[in-house]
Amino acid sequence: MLQVGYIGLGLMGKSIARNILKAGFPLVIHNRSSLAVEELVAEGARAASSPAEVAAQVDVVFTNLPDTPDVEKVVLGENGIASDARPGLIWVDNSTIKPTSARSIAEKLSGVGVLSLDAPVSGGDVGARLGTLAIMVGGPAEALEKVMPVLQAMGKTITHVGAAGAGQVAKAANQIMVAAQMVAMGELLIFSQKAGVDPRKVVEAIKGGAAQCWTLDVKPPRLFAGDRTPGFKSRMMAKDLNIILETAREYGIPLPSAALDAQLYAAMLQNDMGELDNSAVIAMFEALAGVELKTI
Repeated sequence: MLQVGYIGLGLMGKSIARNILKAGFPLVIHNRSSLAVEELVAEGARAASSPAEVAAQVDVVFTNLPDTPDVEKVVLGENGIASDARPGLIWVDNSTIKPTSARSIAEKLSGVGVLSLDAPVSGGDVGARLGTLAIMVGGPAEALEKVMPVLQAMGKTITHVGAAGAGQVAKAANQIMVAAQMVAMGELLIFSQKAGVDPRKVVEAIKGGAAQCWTLDVKPPRLFAGDRTPGFKSRMMAKDLNIILETAREYGIPLPSAALDAQLYAAMLQNDMGELDNSAVIAMFEALAGVELKTI
């Protein structure tokens, strides 16, 4: 059985690591803060003091980190994965980072005999807990074949999109759609309420038709209950949109709607709302319209 390492035990990483452990894989973990480590060690994982120490003990090492510089540091920095990686190790990155960086890191790791898969995920905290994530993969098919049993413990849809960086391109495309849905939902809820119609009834009326989407299925009940705690933090949505716009500039791609969405999420950060759920972008429309969404 594959020996597995997991680095980065945040909102989603901890749940993913737990599902790997539940599937029976021996698991070595590392995280900057100790609370999540202690929790998983109590469930059977082993702790390591550095990314290098994780890499030295496993066949495949996963990372799930906030942003591109974090991944570069953990993989290529001092006491990083590359510093103690043996040929044949497979690195799988569940983070969302710039596609060009994913390609660059994969190229550098290949020089020391390490295979790389960029494998960002979608499905939020619920998908991470339930093991139903969508996983989009870039990198060599032979590496994907080897780690497939581990990925199957994490998600229900695993798609090999293409070569290194292709998974990150797919995740960026995913986030274009997610941001658009969150913004549109905020608009339609405030539009309905200020026009004198119960937005709950509006959601019920439209989600069975052409407007149906995951966002309308999952997010309105939480908003109507006054719950804006994060399944996916708005500051991470803002970060992903910045990656999208930087990548679009690199390739000369016009993305006017994504650019507007990025401004709305940037405004959330300026208003100290970055730790709220990405659906809390509705607050920007509440402020502009002068009305707050009615809660139960």
